Amino acid sequence: MLPGKQSTKILDLLPPGSFVKLKNQPHDLPPFEIINCKGGRCLVRQQSWGKYVHWEVDHHRLKSA
Repeated sequence: MLPGKQSTKILDLLPPGSFVKLKNQPHDLPPFEIINCKGGRCLVRQQSWGKYVHWEVDHHRLKSA
């Protein structure tokens, strides 16, 4: 499998609005919500952070919640 095709497959599985966890995320931290994924990076947020606060994370660090 080519690296470009693998990242496309991963991004298709993480649509905006879905919830994910980080690899090695503590159990007491709630899942993150996907805002957008592009170029191998995803913008995620915690619901408690408010509408305009987000974090950019490499998609390979994320897994479906």
